[in-house]
Amino acid sequence: MEFKAKEIAEILGGTVEGDPEARISAFARIENGKPGTICFFANPKYEHYVYECKADIIIVNNSFVPQKPVQATMIRVENAYASIAQLLDYVTAKKRSFKRYRGFRSRRFFSTKLGKKVYLGDFSHVGRRTTVGDYTKIYENVYIGDDVKIGSRCIIYPGVRIYPGMEIGSNVIIHSNSVIGADGFGFAPLEDGTYRKIEHTGNVVIGDDVEIGACTTIDKSQIGSTVIGKGVKIDNLCQIAHNVEIGDHTVIAAQSGIAGSTKIGRHCVLGGQVGVAGHITIADNTSFGAQSGVLGSVKKGGQAFLGTPAIPYKDYLRSYAIFKRAGSEK
Repeated sequence: MEFKAKEIAEILGGTVEGDPEARISAFARIENGKPGTICFFANPKYEHYVYECKADIIIVNNSFVPQKPVQATMIRVENAYASIAQLLDYVTAKKRSFKRYRGFRSRRFFSTKLGKKVYLGDFSHVGRRTTVGDYTKIYENVYIGDDVKIGSRCIIYPGVRIYPGMEIGSNVIIHSNSVIGADGFGFAPLEDGTYRKIEHTGNVVIGDDVEIGACTTIDKSQIGSTVIGKGVKIDNLCQIAHNVEIGDHTVIAAQSGIAGSTKIGRHCVLGGQVGVAGHITIADNTSFGAQSGVLGSVKKGGQAFLGTPAIPYKDYLRSYAIFKRAGSEK
């Protein structure tokens, strides 16, 4: 697809500085910009690329003051990083076609209810009494069990497994090979040293606008629901255990794990490989750096933590300075 600078500025609510008729047909990183592409500049350490870039259009912040001549047409916006995301969304939506398709080798039942223009790929299975909302796309080789509820405009990529009785909101994206609704890790120790399986009778409830990365698992609850709030973003290879509750708009990076019955607040951030113990509560707006080990509850929101066991970020940096100095003295 091709866009003019003036069209992009209108979409983003920005202003054009340069040729309003400049045309682009592809996106590029600013260090790789070439004719016919659009880039964005938001990080000051990349400023030298602005003057070297061969792209036809660069999106910049309103506050940017060039120190050298800029060859490209600039579109000034309030937030360049957010604007490029908005533009990518716009272009993707333009390209996406919502067409009704039922794969000849897919399987569904008389009690299955598919909304308008649902795409159902070959070798996918949609169970009895399951409902799928309008414009949802279920790719090939997906298993969806009985009595599942899926909202509208969802995208479910190949290899996803959704167990019976799960509830998924609208505008949800689930990437390949993720599993929604497996049994949690619940076993009762017996006197003879063996373990007895505890049956899990609950489900998983996923809110609107959630994205779940590839190979992530979200276990159903023993009783009640495992809850993923509205707008939550979960990266690849994460484990969410039974009865966990994750608040709205929390983001979780790859290889993180949350143990059973823990409650994570709203707008929290978990870096890569964060491990969170079970049966604790994390306050809203709490952040954990990569590889943090969270062993206890956080009652006061708005704090940042690092390390194992996780301690306040500034305390960790002071402690690390001591560790480093002690190591260099050997």
